[in-house]
Amino acid sequence: MSFAGSPKPRADASICDRKLARDKKKVQEWLQRAMADGCIGELWEGRFPRYVWHKEGSIVYEGRLVNRGNGEYKGYPLSDDEWPEGLKK
Repeated sequence: MSFAGSPKPRADASICDRKLARDKKKVQEWLQRAMADGCIGELWEGRFPRYVWHKEGSIVYEGRLVNRGNGEYKGYPLSDDEWPEGLKK
C-alpha cells in the first residue's frame, strides 16, 4: 500500500490517481496550496478541514480528510458536475 491508498479499494470508494502515488511531494504541495488559497469546505474535524479542492489544468481534485490526528487526506479527481462553487470551469 502506498500513501495514495489501498491498491484494492472498497467497491464504492473513489480511486486515487495512481500516477500521483509516486509523487508525494507534488500532492503535499497541492494540499498546502488549496488550504492557503482557501479552497476548503466549511466543516472541520479538529484542526483540519474535512474537504479541500485543487484545480490542476482542467481537473479538479478533492481531498477528503481520512485521519484527523495526522492531517492525512485521500484525494481523487471530480467529474465536472461535482466541482464545488467558486472553482471556474
